[in-house]
This record gives sequence, C-alpha cells and structure tokens, in this order.
Amino acid sequence: MIEVVKQFIKKHNLISDNSTILVGVSGGPDSLALLHFLYHCQMGKNNRLIAVHVDHMFRGRQSEEDLLYVKSFCEKYQIEFEATQIDVTMYKNEKGISSQVAAREIRYDFYDEMMKKHNGDLLALGHHGDDQIETILMRLVRGSKGIGYAGMQIKRPFSCGFIIRPFLSITKDAIEEYCTLHNLHPRRDPSNDKDDYTRNRFRHHILPFLKGENPSVHERFLQFSEMMTEDNQVLDELTREKMNKVMKRKRDREVEIMVNPFLSMPKSLQRRGIQLILNYLYKELPPSLSTVHIDNLLSFLASKHPSGELHFPNDLRIVRSYDSCTFTYTYLEGEKNLYRFRIDEPGFYKLNNGSEIKSQVLENYPEKSNGNYSFIIDPDTVKLPVYVRTRKSGDKMKLKGMNGSKKVKDIFIDQKVPLQQRDVWPVVEDSKGDILWLPGLKKSSFEAECKTKSRYIVLEYKQ
Repeated sequence: MIEVVKQFIKKHNLISDNSTILVGVSGGPDSLALLHFLYHCQMGKNNRLIAVHVDHMFRGRQSEEDLLYVKSFCEKYQIEFEATQIDVTMYKNEKGISSQVAAREIRYDFYDEMMKKHNGDLLALGHHGDDQIETILMRLVRGSKGIGYAGMQIKRPFSCGFIIRPFLSITKDAIEEYCTLHNLHPRRDPSNDKDDYTRNRFRHHILPFLKGENPSVHERFLQFSEMMTEDNQVLDELTREKMNKVMKRKRDREVEIMVNPFLSMPKSLQRRGIQLILNYLYKELPPSLSTVHIDNLLSFLASKHPSGELHFPNDLRIVRSYDSCTFTYTYLEGEKNLYRFRIDEPGFYKLNNGSEIKSQVLENYPEKSNGNYSFIIDPDTVKLPVYVRTRKSGDKMKLKGMNGSKKVKDIFIDQKVPLQQRDVWPVVEDSKGDILWLPGLKKSSFEAECKTKSRYIVLEYKQ
C-alpha cells in the first residue's frame, strides 16, 4: 500500500518539498492512517505537518473523546494540532439545512481558517478508492454538473492552497490492513453502520456487488475519474473561448450574455458555459443548486418569450430581456440605484450603471456627431444647469424630428433595453424638467441646430 500511494503522489505531483500540510483528522481509520503515513513518508522532505480536527458535537461525550484521542495521538508523534468544537445541530437548525450539509460547511470553514492561519500549501483528506466509487455512483443517480460526474478531484484549489487526496488509489481494506500492521487503534463512528444515510446504503449494498464482479473495481473508477477530468479540461477551455464571444458584460456580481449567440453553441458547451458563469458568481456553489436549475435555465433561454426572470439559490436572479440575459444578485431591501446629480462644469461624470458622461464646452459647433451617443446643447435655449437622473414613472420626451412626445418606457421597449437596466439608465434633463436626451438611445428636439453660436455644451456617453 505504501508504495502504491507514493507512486500516486508522484504521478499527480501532489506534494512538493518544504510544504505546509494540514491533515483533516476525524480519528477514524482513513484519516488516522493518512496522518501516520504522511508523518513517516513525507516529514523527511522539510514538510510541516498539522492535524486539524472538528468536533461536530453530534454524539456528545463520544465526539469529545474523538477529539481527545486525536490530540493524544498528535502529542505522541509531536505533530502540531488544531481543533474546534461547534454545535452543528444548532447551526443546521438556524440555516434550515441537512445535518450532512451543515457538518460539511462547518468543517470546511474551519479548514479554510486554519489554512490561512498557518499559510498552508495543502489540505490532505483521507478519502479512498471506495469513497470515490460511492461518490461517482451517487452523483450519477442524483444528478450532478459537469466535472461533478468525475467524483472527487485528486487535487483542487482550496483556500490559499490545494486539497489533495493521496488515498484515492487504494481501498478501504488496504487502509484497515495498514492500521493493523502499524498497531493503530482508530476511533469508530457507529452511525457508519446504519443505512440512514445515502452513502451508507451505497457502501453496504452496491459496493460489495461491484467488488464481487471485480475486486479491483476502484482502479476502473479512478481511471474513469481521471479521463473525465482530462476531457473536462479540454471542453472547459473550448467553452471559455466560445463564451468570450457571447459575454456582453462581466462584473463582480453581474454577468450579461447575448442569448442568440449563446444558443448557437452546442448544447454541451451551453451547459458548461452556464456552469462557468455560476462558478464565477457563486465562488462556491450552494448545495441546493442542481441540474434541475440548469435545465430550467436552458429552457428559459430557448423560449420564444422575449423576457422573463428566474430565481436561483442565494438570491441570484436571471433576467432575460430580448437578446440579453443578465445574471445578477437581488438588491437588498432599501438598497436602490436611484440617482440625480448636476452637470454644471466640464469633466467626466460616473454613473451607477458603470458608464460615464463627458461634458465639454466648445466655441464652435462640432464638426462630427456621435449619433445618439452625444448631445449638443445651446446654453441660450436650454435652462441650465443640466441634471442626470434615473427614470420616473410617466416620463415623456419630445423626440427629435417628430411631432408630439413619447413615453420613455416605450422607447426602452422599442430599443430592447434589458429590464434590469431600465431603472438605472441615465435620463438627461434641464432645470425645467424637460428631458433632453436618453444617452445611446434617443435625442430630443431640444438639441442645438444653430451652428453660428459662440458657445456649446457637448455631452458624450460612454458605456
């Protein structure tokens, strides 16, 4: 077993010399064997080893005894030790989530905290080949997303370093033999013997059948996982190239795509494209997000309806308006994007939607016009100063070259302005309240036409 794991570490370049390695240790056979293995096989390479333990307080005194056991083990081998005790049941009730999800969130939050505290390079976890079989089968049955079907990653970014799983190349039986050989006496969690959890049912009923068909079935699943990971890397790169042509706007908490170019991509790349967007916005995908959400979104984008809205976990809104679809977070209650300010001197004025208006004073009428992206003011015919604001209910403007006025709302519809952009789109008005210009969309009849004046104010809009 030792040689198999060493070769696995070398093949995947899991551990470099002079690394700070944190090891998640529950006290059970897998994590205890991993800690023992790393202590004896990696400490001669100037690596620093730190055991981290989380007492979830599920089993009262038994859980606390697990903590004390791991602490004692570390003291025996002079391994650094960090631990915490958190009432996961209380956390679970507060968040309204399952016990397993709550325990995982608590555990990984602590791992993240310890990685940053010790400037850790690696977080080693004791998942083995049998765990990988269970994980892949569970995700196939339940449904997953992209790389999720490859199971647990051998190495992936986490906190300020990486998570590694050196034992994915060996079985649970090999770990038990290792514990016996090295006289280790791990703690046992009695809940692992029950069929209450999905993973336990796969472990007790499906895994024995597969091993009966092929005792080395874990190697086949490991190979499958590696091939899936390699294929996903290629497809993800292709997806990024395609999405760069589809992406219209990308900000910290918002992404906008063009619908028709997106729908022209192959369906498999569409799914991956959505996954890239969600990974970017969520940072860490919520457990409640599932393939159902992705399927609904694909149907939503392919629908003939020009507009609509979907709500995803953690207040992520997906708003479609004509050929534009925006992924954005719901504004908090009381947080508005309304604004109104004066343009009373030359300069650049930043707007809440990320665009800007440039104001300048010219002695001659501009030789070139930038269409609806510029507006020329004759100070003698317009009541100054000029204001920029967000729209109001009932706004109307007198369009250049037309008789009568038109509702701003109808102009937005005609110009196919996305719904979520209408409330922050700039409206330029004079001091009397007459709307002069909808930057980038329409001009009013108030634009200067006389070219013999000695002074003009020119506004330019840049998105």
